Amino acid sequence: PKKYLGLLSKIITMKKILFIIGTFMSLVAGAQVKMPAASPTQTLIQDFGLGKIEIVYSRPSLKGRAVFGKGTLLAPFGQVWRTGANGATKITFSDAVTIGGKVLPAGAYGLFTIPGENEWTIIFNTNSKGWGSFDYKEAEDVVRLTVKPEMTSNTTETFSIGVGNITPETATIGLKWGKVLVNIPVSTDIKSTIRKQVEATLAATTVNSNAYSAAANFYFDMDKDYAKALANVNKAIETNAKAYWLFLLKGKAQKALGDKAGAKESANTCIKLATDAKNDDYIRSANEVLAGL
Repeated sequence: PKKYLGLLSKIITMKKILFIIGTFMSLVAGAQVKMPAASPTQTLIQDFGLGKIEIVYSRPSLKGRAVFGKGTLLAPFGQVWRTGANGATKITFSDAVTIGGKVLPAGAYGLFTIPGENEWTIIFNTNSKGWGSFDYKEAEDVVRLTVKPEMTSNTTETFSIGVGNITPETATIGLKWGKVLVNIPVSTDIKSTIRKQVEATLAATTVNSNAYSAAANFYFDMDKDYAKALANVNKAIETNAKAYWLFLLKGKAQKALGDKAGAKESANTCIKLATDAKNDDYIRSANEVLAGL
């Protein structure tokens, strides 16, 4: 019947339309081209103290443009800058740190800056999830400090953040772009934590040579308590009389306490034992102790 032929015609027509739409969508999907990001994201993780510093930021490039000046488009003087590109630069401290004389609890912060010719304002803000500096609010600042920028001889094309000058308790977060370098000093208190660990270990019923050695190194290197360092290294030597590295530490502690004769004897013992073990590094270090007496 004619009505069925008309219905069949409509069904065929609809299938054609759906086929055409599906083909078009497939062509569009296939035509997508993946391009590299103009400001690629970098995640930096640095061990620091007893914890870590993690920085996530996007890295714009100069591409012939001016940066850090009056009226520049990239990071003009006197204006809050996202310290990178795209989203706000996020910095996470796993442990509490001190910046600008103020303790920042462990957590995530937005890192903003206000560039200047002779002075930069560094800002740590509670908002680490906003887009650029558009969501920035001064009321959410946790720390503000000022630092002086340095001029470099080389040009850094792509904006870079790094963590350097690392000691057990201090470091600098460096911002580098163009010919400008800005270092942000960071510190953390780990001595009190390690001291408690050392004291708890030494108070244990069984204490081995490694525990005494660790205690001696802590008291010598970090606590600068040379008498305690000497007492603990002597206990470590009692259970490991051929440990040349312990005699080197003993000589250093004796030297710091003004016992030159004792330091000389310990350094020479270190040299003898290290020679037997064929360890030139410790022989060299022991000779340095002797040379400084």
